[in-house]
Amino acid sequence: MNGIHDMGGMHGFGAVDRRLDEALFPEAWQGRVCALAGYAMGAGLANIDAFRHAIERMPPDRYLSDGYYGRWLYALETLARERLDGDTLPERPETGSVTREVDRAPRFAVGDEVRTWNRHPRGHTRLPGYARGRRGVIAEVHPACVYPDTNAAGRGESPEYLYTVGFESPVLWGDEAEAGTTVYIDLFEPYLEALE
Repeated sequence: MNGIHDMGGMHGFGAVDRRLDEALFPEAWQGRVCALAGYAMGAGLANIDAFRHAIERMPPDRYLSDGYYGRWLYALETLARERLDGDTLPERPETGSVTREVDRAPRFAVGDEVRTWNRHPRGHTRLPGYARGRRGVIAEVHPACVYPDTNAAGRGESPEYLYTVGFESPVLWGDEAEAGTTVYIDLFEPYLEALE
């Protein structure tokens, strides 16, 4: 994640306006966009990672002004344009599950101390900016899953183990953060390095 969509830890955007009584689709076009996105992914025209990456490529002003389903519409338009231009279709999973079998053991175990990478890739990544270069502890080891970084770019599923990593809030947010709070983030093995 690189860009305006990676808003975790950013200041100045105000409180989240959460209306409990709001309709799922306040406007009819939003329901249609949701249906189109489901169709596009079900028909193999896009995968979830390519869809997310299309949203991430929105111009910042549009990202902030278009709203949730406006971002989905932008992603659909972007992916359709790319497919018409002859781009390779993303790999379509054989099952609805993203878990995969791999012929190696996980590199980390529960309790291991790790540090996240501090890279800023040009493409899609599921490592949020606020968690880069930070120390954490493996809280849970999950099966290998489709690796979003390669899957979004049509370079194959390249399964990698997924870990839940716990970060003490001051590690992420500094000394002003709420003490005694741990933030848990699911992160892929290539994002992590062992600490001695």
